[in-house]
Amino acid sequence: MTRNSFYIKSTAQISIQQPLCEDWMENPIWYDSNYVRSLEPDYKQYIPPMEARRMTRIMKRSLTTSNVAIKKSGLVLPDAIITGTGWGCMDNTEQFLEILCNEGEQLLKPTLFIQSTHNTISSHIAINTCNNGYNITYSHRCVSFDMALFDAYLQYKFGKIDSALVGSHDEVTPTSFVLLKKMGLVGCDDEICGEASVSTVLSSTPSDAHSAVAAIRIIYKPSVSEIHSTVNQLLADAEMCTEDISAVMVGISGNKTTDNLYYDIVDNCFRDKTILHYKHVFGECFSASAFGFYAADCCLKHGYIPDFLYVDKSQGMIGTPKTILLINHSDGKTFSFILLRSV
Repeated sequence: MTRNSFYIKSTAQISIQQPLCEDWMENPIWYDSNYVRSLEPDYKQYIPPMEARRMTRIMKRSLTTSNVAIKKSGLVLPDAIITGTGWGCMDNTEQFLEILCNEGEQLLKPTLFIQSTHNTISSHIAINTCNNGYNITYSHRCVSFDMALFDAYLQYKFGKIDSALVGSHDEVTPTSFVLLKKMGLVGCDDEICGEASVSTVLSSTPSDAHSAVAAIRIIYKPSVSEIHSTVNQLLADAEMCTEDISAVMVGISGNKTTDNLYYDIVDNCFRDKTILHYKHVFGECFSASAFGFYAADCCLKHGYIPDFLYVDKSQGMIGTPKTILLINHSDGKTFSFILLRSV
């Protein structure tokens, strides 16, 4: 049996839009600020209060989206838990370093250090769901989610797993927002910095699935010709051609430095395709590409694309999208190409 398509059973998000629902497709929330923190759901519905009070925001968000996605998928226990995160648990890291700087090394709280590591998120989800399967965390800046999804896809394609919980989670504290501005990742006038918590469950069985990961490729420092050949190979893997692509979704955020790379790819490879974007809705952060995946999945699931996702409506509106190609990059070096198709 050819194991190319990895079927998307469910997705869940907590973001600057209404959490744990898809209201944003009809009634998005628009922001004027350059920095917005996620809207929090009522965690008492998902996590016992005595447990939640000991968790930071990112831990509550990641556990909630994971549990919601697993419940919606109908699976009892995914074979693997694979997580992407750019900076991990920044709140705990900041608290630990603040105590270290202000009080020295004698009164440090070990819990803050233990829960500040990047793989804390994935491990905590596994403990909470009693999952002893494959568990790994990827921390690769803006392609952290892409790497996690690629690992899940490869594990599935080579018969190692039949299902996976893939998520990407990042919090942006006021302090880390200042650092991100200094790094040039966020802070432009037309750019929103948000936070991300996205979880998706994928399975080998197409029943009750609405879309699927048809193919995925990740390349490093590609030339234009290498991008062309990568896209062609991606389509060949999915037994498709360029004409089968309904739309291309890119990570345009309002930052000219990073956006120009997307425009160059579009001009060279997809000039006749409808171009979509999503970061003006969900914001920019290290895990923002997970929102591109989530938004594309929602469009395929509901059979339409909201008009505010079009970069240029004059290119023409799509009736019912069948395939969406996601393009993402990190620092203009690592590029990912993810092809989603409807089921």
